[in-house]
Amino acid sequence: MSGIFERRWPGDPARPALALHCMLASGSYWGPIAQRLGGRIDLRGFDMPGHGRSDAWTPGPEDPDYHTAVTRIAASFISRPLDLIGHSMGATVALRIAVAAPEAVRSLTLIEPVLFAAAGDSEQARRDQRMNDLLAEGRTEEATRAFLAQWGAQGLDELPAVMRQEMQDRIALVSATGPTLSDDRARILRPGGLEAIAAPVLLISGTDSPSVIHAIADQLASRLPDVGRANVPDAGHMLPLTHPDKVAGLISVNLDRA
Repeated sequence: MSGIFERRWPGDPARPALALHCMLASGSYWGPIAQRLGGRIDLRGFDMPGHGRSDAWTPGPEDPDYHTAVTRIAASFISRPLDLIGHSMGATVALRIAVAAPEAVRSLTLIEPVLFAAAGDSEQARRDQRMNDLLAEGRTEEATRAFLAQWGAQGLDELPAVMRQEMQDRIALVSATGPTLSDDRARILRPGGLEAIAAPVLLISGTDSPSVIHAIADQLASRLPDVGRANVPDAGHMLPLTHPDKVAGLISVNLDRA
C-alpha cells in the first residue's frame, strides 16, 4: 500500500528491528523507547493506514482486511532475521508474522497483545458487541469514549480537540480488526503455530491493565517454547507511552536473550 509513513531510529546495523504501534496512535511513541535503548538496535517502524502521518484506510473490494493489510506492510520491512516488537494490535501483527515465518524473528517482544480469541473472555465479547452497536448507530463519540475508558492513557475530554476528532474519525478501524482479534480469522492460534517460534519471547503487561490482558498472556505463555513474563507496576495498557523507561529496559533484556 502506498502512502505509508515510515519511521527510523538509527542504531547498530547488525541488529535490525521493527516496532509496531497500537490502534488510535502512531509509531511516534517508539521514539522515546529507541532513545533509551541507546542505538543497540536499528529500529524502524511505520504509521498504520489511517493513523499518524499515513494515508487514510480506503480499501477496495479486492483488498484484504485491515489486520492482513497491516501484516503485509510489516512483512515488507523484513529482509533478514530481526528483533520484532509490538504493542496491543501491533503485538498481534508481530505474533502473526512470527507464527507464519518463525525463521524471520530473532527476538519477539509482545506488549499487551490483544488477541482476545486466546482468552475467550465473555465480558470482552460484550464490550466488542457494544462497540459494534454504537458504530452501527453512528454514535462514534460514545464508541471512542468507551474504547479509551478501557484502553487509553487519558479520557476523551482530556485530549486536545484535534486529537479527539482524529480518534473519532478512525474508531471504526478498531471494529474492523474484530474478526482477527476475537475470532482468530488469521489462525494465529492454530495447532503447532506458537510452538514453532524458537526465538525468545517476552510478554509485557501492566499490572493495572484489564484482566483479559493477563488471561491472554497466560494462554500464550503456556504454548511458547522460550518465553518470559514481566508485569510493570502501576501501569495500564498504554505503558510504552506512560512507562518508557521500564518498557525499554525490558525490551533490552529480551534483546540480550537473543
